[in-house]
Amino acid sequence: MISSKLPNVGTTIFTTMSQLAAQTGALNLSQGFPDFNGPQGLLEAVGRHIAQGHNQYAPMTGLQSLREQVAAKIARSYGVAIDPDSEVTITPGATEAIFCAVQAVVQAGDEVIVFDPCYDSYEPSVELAGGRCVHVQLSADGFAIDWQKLSDAISDRTRLIILNSPHNPSGALISRADLDRLAALIGERDIYLISDEVYEHLIFDGVQHASVLAHEQLLRRAFVVSSFGKTYHVTGWKTGYVVAPPGLTLELRKVHQYVNFCGVTPLQWALADYMASNPEHVEELPTFYQAKRDLFCDLLAPSRFTFTRTPGTYFQLVDYGQIRPDLNDVEMSLWLTREHGVATIPVSVFYQNPIAEQRLVRLCFAKREDTLRAAAQKLAAI
Repeated sequence: MISSKLPNVGTTIFTTMSQLAAQTGALNLSQGFPDFNGPQGLLEAVGRHIAQGHNQYAPMTGLQSLREQVAAKIARSYGVAIDPDSEVTITPGATEAIFCAVQAVVQAGDEVIVFDPCYDSYEPSVELAGGRCVHVQLSADGFAIDWQKLSDAISDRTRLIILNSPHNPSGALISRADLDRLAALIGERDIYLISDEVYEHLIFDGVQHASVLAHEQLLRRAFVVSSFGKTYHVTGWKTGYVVAPPGLTLELRKVHQYVNFCGVTPLQWALADYMASNPEHVEELPTFYQAKRDLFCDLLAPSRFTFTRTPGTYFQLVDYGQIRPDLNDVEMSLWLTREHGVATIPVSVFYQNPIAEQRLVRLCFAKREDTLRAAAQKLAAI
């Protein structure tokens, strides 16, 4: 019998809950994808480029025009000049970008610091590279970094720290002051960063995203990962990118070329066209998704769930402690799906050591208004 390289990995909770939602006919607020289409002009551009014959391999690094549009967007958003040739790589999804970045710098015996609750792809990527994750738990009340815990976790074996802001599942944000503090903490140590910023344009209430791209000290040692799928409502396109200084980009591309080589060509052409003709799209995203957040939260206000409106992402955490405190969050998610027709994600699956008394589930509000109203009606009736 084969000895598994990932003995603790099974089917993800996201797959499980989406399958259960389909089987039961529940409204799927579990897995993080919209139930509406991306911009019409973007969709039409794909067909146009397929018809024009853009159906063969794209360059390994990504289409030149798309890399240039990424650099232009970064300049507009963060005031930073990025070289599209030596510092931008287009990947088949942000998850592949994270995987390749981990493989590029982590060697056998290295330690990688992750913050719990954390996205589930991080640890398998580290384990496949021969490394070990060191989990640092974020604060239970606001999901902020505990700087003493982080300092204590850093050792001579620490090779990499993985940040995630806006944070999945909580929506919490890292501030510029946090980035300054991190830079001071790691100083001249030989520690690299992956900054998972796939929700960079989904920040609400007038707050500006504190990107590692705009932090000169940290950017020199960082892979910054983002997602066209999240930004343009086309998660099924599985197209993302990673920005890193030339030396790190070179190492990442060595891995990337043997993992997937390149992303889907006509999708890259379409994204390049749409970004060039509609640069305002990213500027309008916070207002677009804040309206959905506020509608959903207003509709949930009369319910017995308690919550604080999420500051970022398209996820809202709700506390069910006043409803079924006898159930852990996995049991609660199954109960909500089977008995009340709304699929959610339990927050404990994002932890190495779940907080026993925590009673939180994650709801995705990247949905049409009628979906949000129907889901909120079911939840408020519990």
